Amino acid sequence: MKVGIIGLGFRLGYLGHVFKVMDESFEIAGYVDPHPAGLPGLLEKGISPGTAYETPEDLIANEKLDLLMIGSPNHMHLDHIRTGLESGLKVFSEKPIVATVEESIELARLMAKFGHERLMVGLVLRYAPMYRDLRAAQASGKLGQIVSIEASEHIEPYHGAFFMRDWRRYERYSGSFMLEKCCHDLDLYNGIVGARPERVASFGGRKSFTPANDPAREGINDLELFHRKPSGWMGSDKVFDSDGDIIDYQVAIVEYANGVGMNFHTNLNVPDQFRRFCIIGSRGMAEGDFIRGYFDVHEQLTGKKVIENKYQATALSQHYGADEQMATDIIGHVRDGRALPVSTLDALEAGILALSMDEARRKRSVVDLRPVWDRFDEALHSRAA
Repeated sequence: MKVGIIGLGFRLGYLGHVFKVMDESFEIAGYVDPHPAGLPGLLEKGISPGTAYETPEDLIANEKLDLLMIGSPNHMHLDHIRTGLESGLKVFSEKPIVATVEESIELARLMAKFGHERLMVGLVLRYAPMYRDLRAAQASGKLGQIVSIEASEHIEPYHGAFFMRDWRRYERYSGSFMLEKCCHDLDLYNGIVGARPERVASFGGRKSFTPANDPAREGINDLELFHRKPSGWMGSDKVFDSDGDIIDYQVAIVEYANGVGMNFHTNLNVPDQFRRFCIIGSRGMAEGDFIRGYFDVHEQLTGKKVIENKYQATALSQHYGADEQMATDIIGHVRDGRALPVSTLDALEAGILALSMDEARRKRSVVDLRPVWDRFDEALHSRAA
């Protein structure tokens, strides 16, 4: 299986290793990236990155590829996806799949033109064992009708500092922190609800990573914590005086088209991080935490715990055992059309929700998504002239 990479950053450098472990025939034929932050990681694992090319067009013209993998900064995804689809290739794009609502609508038009099956997205948590167990519990009727959801994604200070130093600190490149980091989680809960979000309100800002909170002001000089995770393109050493415009905390409430309500909370400065959910239905309740590795289900009538699962991190995966499964399924999809648990449509809907949360935060008002879905559906069902 020969692949080309556009954007050889840390993520695709790591996934190159995972794909190779899962399938020995995986081969990187070439890549395009003027600053390939993921290259040292590949070489350290003994994996050849293939030939370095100046442009995506050069890569595609000179290599016979089974798959084009896109890991470029988010604001470049749409153009790179379009190039791959217009060249007749199957394309895998890291999340978030695009960076704005307008790009989401444009990608919907591309899906109408080229179809849905040739574009795959790296929403890796859909492959996590815990999420699969959650969907199985839901399918078996243990939760009944979903009523409300409480969910969060919180990251440790070293990871939050990475966002303050990396290119992702600029919304013009990342879209936003909610989009860049939390689209995973929003996609999971969209899937559980089984309907589109309709109304969103949100509040947030930056309160932790500010000059007043710099430990150096208190004479603390050991600041290794905040530089532990390396940054790549557009990297900076500034943490508490970052010139970025992303938030470091945000809360949001969502009402879905079927009446389900959700609240979601993210924070970049949590010493004991967690990524958990509580999903309450008419017949039961499911709780879990991807980081702390538990999943429990209680039934309504008796209060009895009917599922009690524990999970251990694997040596290879960065996402609770999900990376290996995603690699296996993507390879199977490319080769023989294996069904995948997440689609481009899912990714676009999660992205639009994240971006609407940020619109609501900026406007300090409730955002009605129905006009956006009307435009989106018109594009999704359009036909190329």
